[in-house]
Amino acid sequence: MSNGPFDIDVDTLGNLRPISKVVLSLGSNMGDSAAILQEAVEYLAETPDLMIVDVSPVYQTKPVGVLEQDDFLNLVVVAESTLEPLTILDRAAAIEENFGRTRELRHGPRTLDIDVIMVGKRISEDDIELPHPRAHERAFVLVPWLDIDPNGEIAGHGPIAELIDDVDVSGVLRRDDIVIDASTGF
Repeated sequence: MSNGPFDIDVDTLGNLRPISKVVLSLGSNMGDSAAILQEAVEYLAETPDLMIVDVSPVYQTKPVGVLEQDDFLNLVVVAESTLEPLTILDRAAAIEENFGRTRELRHGPRTLDIDVIMVGKRISEDDIELPHPRAHERAFVLVPWLDIDPNGEIAGHGPIAELIDDVDVSGVLRRDDIVIDASTGF
């Protein structure tokens, strides 16, 4: 066996985990939503083994459902990670909890909502549905995601650039006056 520069010592590969593309959707419509989204991105950036690649512009969106409530501010984070999907979901839930997120009312107002849209090409496993079961129908996910990842795809549904043609984007307004500092941690 040679000791050339491209030889690989297989013993050192035992604990390596594949790097997966991770897409997260963040939204808030209670409190200072812009500040909450900024802090949430900072918490994500501080997550070990989760490296933020890009953060979309902020969009103001109409709430999904019939409840009377304020518009949301939404953004999408694209990251790379070696973490398992449930670990990413647990981290997202911990960050939500930090901002007082409660889950009593489906589609109700939220201080912070973080949805795990996809982790690589993984399909539902254990206690997490992947890709997110309604992401392909949600303008508040597709529009910001397209801004930062025009070649993005949702496994089983297709390219986001095509999926966006099938959703109503009329209630989605880009808010260039709200800037999330994406340089934190990367």
